[in-house]
Amino acid sequence: MEISAKKSLGQNFLKDEQVLQNIAQTISPDLNDLILEIGPGQGALTKHLLLKGCHYLGYEIDKRMISILKNITSNVIFDDFLSRDLSLDLKDIVYQNLYVVANIPYYITTPIIEHLISSQLNFEKIVLLVQKEVAERFCAEVHSKQYGFFTVYLNYYFSVSKLFEVSRNCFQPVPNVDSAVVCFEKKDTPVIDTKKYFSFLKICFGNKRKTLKNNLKSYDWDKIEKFLESESLSTNVRAEEISSQQFLKLFEVLNS
Repeated sequence: MEISAKKSLGQNFLKDEQVLQNIAQTISPDLNDLILEIGPGQGALTKHLLLKGCHYLGYEIDKRMISILKNITSNVIFDDFLSRDLSLDLKDIVYQNLYVVANIPYYITTPIIEHLISSQLNFEKIVLLVQKEVAERFCAEVHSKQYGFFTVYLNYYFSVSKLFEVSRNCFQPVPNVDSAVVCFEKKDTPVIDTKKYFSFLKICFGNKRKTLKNNLKSYDWDKIEKFLESESLSTNVRAEEISSQQFLKLFEVLNS
C-alpha cells in the first residue's frame, strides 16, 4: 500500500536502505534499553530499529499509517508527539537507557528538541535527521556565522556532533535541501536557574551586530569587564565570539 506524503505534515519519506541502516547503527542499545522514534511514517527506519531487540515506542501523527505500522509493531502512539506527556507515556516501561531516533519534519525541528528537553527525561543519545543548514547551526563553532543562541542552548545539555550528510535524492518526494544526521549525547550540566540563563543568552544574542556591552546595558558592566579581561576577550566582543563555557562562567559571575 503506497501512501503519498502530506505537505502539511512536512513529510519526506527516507527511501535509501543504506542510509536507513547507517542511522540505525548510530546507537547500540542493550536489550533492556528503550528506543523512542518520532514520526516512523511507513516504518522504513522502524524495521531497522526493531532489529536491536530492545524496547521500542513510536509516535506517529498521521493516522493513515495505522494499517502499515500495525503490521510492524504494536508499540506506536498515534498522536501529535508535541502534545504528549513523555514521562506519563513511559511510566509503565521498565528500561535502563533511553535513545531517541527520528527523521523529523524540518519545520518543527526546534519544537521537538525543546519538547524532549522539557520532558526532563534522561536521554543517553538523541539522533535526528534534520536539514543540513540546521545541523550546521546546532554544531557551529564559536566565531562562525552559524553560531548563535540555539547553539549555546543545546550545548548546555548535550555534546552535539554532525555524523554524516544525506542527499535530498534519498527522499520521496525529493525536498529542496540536503539533510544531515546529528547526534546529541548527554553530558553533566551545572545546576543553575536555566530559565534565567536562557533569557540572559537571548539578550546577549539579541542584536548580533551589537557588541556585548550594548546588548547587556542593564547588567553590571564592571563585573562583565573584569570577566572579559580574565578571559583575554576584548571589551568590544560580540556574542558569537564567546564560547558556551565562557557564557556559563559569565552568567555565574553576574549572579554571584
